[in-house]
Amino acid sequence: MKVLVAMSGGVDSSVAAAELVNQGHHVVGVTLRLWGGESDTGCCSVSDVDDARRVAQQLNIDHLVFNFSDDFNKHVVAPYVQAHVDGITPNPCIECNRHIKFDRLSERARILGFDAVATGHHAQITRATQGTYRLTRGHDELKDQSYVVYMLDQAELAYTMFPVGHLTKAQVRDRAVALGLRTATKPDSQDVCFISRTGGREVFLGNRIEFRRADVVTTDGAQAGSVDALELVTIGQRKGLGLPGGGPKQYVVDVDTPNARVVIGNEDQLLRTGLAVRNVTWANQAPSCGEKVLVQCSAHGAALPATVRCLDPLVLRFDAAQRRIAPGQSVVCYDITNSFVLGGGIADAAEPLTI
Repeated sequence: MKVLVAMSGGVDSSVAAAELVNQGHHVVGVTLRLWGGESDTGCCSVSDVDDARRVAQQLNIDHLVFNFSDDFNKHVVAPYVQAHVDGITPNPCIECNRHIKFDRLSERARILGFDAVATGHHAQITRATQGTYRLTRGHDELKDQSYVVYMLDQAELAYTMFPVGHLTKAQVRDRAVALGLRTATKPDSQDVCFISRTGGREVFLGNRIEFRRADVVTTDGAQAGSVDALELVTIGQRKGLGLPGGGPKQYVVDVDTPNARVVIGNEDQLLRTGLAVRNVTWANQAPSCGEKVLVQCSAHGAALPATVRCLDPLVLRFDAAQRRIAPGQSVVCYDITNSFVLGGGIADAAEPLTI
């Protein structure tokens, strides 16, 4: 097969390319130029492109660079900024996967005649007995990334390969060392590529939007303080609310953007039994109403037992009350054995009526 491998300059994608070469595929590496601004984090720096190019040379494969910066700004950066204006907590890395790696890149690969695209994600694609594709958790439980690629449907799963999904992270690094790859000991990227460590989210957003002052009030409407930037507040937050110390723990339970108010309460007031989900995609068939599923609401969070109460819109009821999920975060449903992804979407700001 002719496979286009997305090489970020990290060890996982380097070994993904090496695995495919070892399997006898015709492999071409590609690095995506996404963010042209200041960056000291993530996977978009000049040094990352150079690392990917040099690994490709070590593997004796061709290496390309695609400039998708316009698409990245349109589908990732601009929505990230607008989400904060709207009081939403976005997940830009997942939107990058959705719009760039498994849409724009796959589109370009098809045009160029590639049979598949591959990435270094720790996830697996398997076939069910009826021939459908399943997005399965990565072998390394601590590094599993099925959550961040939940949006893949049958057509995309059929065109995608995850060559390191069956390996642990330690095995990936061992193989990189054995091959002498320059990325063998390179640390993993942990941060959003367009948010610098020096300035952080506050500086990035402050250069693009005007922050609004907001009142901090209790759930019964009593004034408790104020914040200088409503756009930097998220559900579940405890610090940075200007509250006096020494009292009981208080959490953000709601962000009332239209009225410029931050509502705080105790931990019990943060708990919810139900969750509404929008922009839902299913890997294959949607589950049935009343079906038991496991629900994961962060990249490394626990999978929580829940019941599907409604499909349009998707409403989930947790077996036990959980802290409210910040609107804008991805909500991924797994089968009851916690093995494969059923589908997922985005946590809605609206409180569900059907729970």
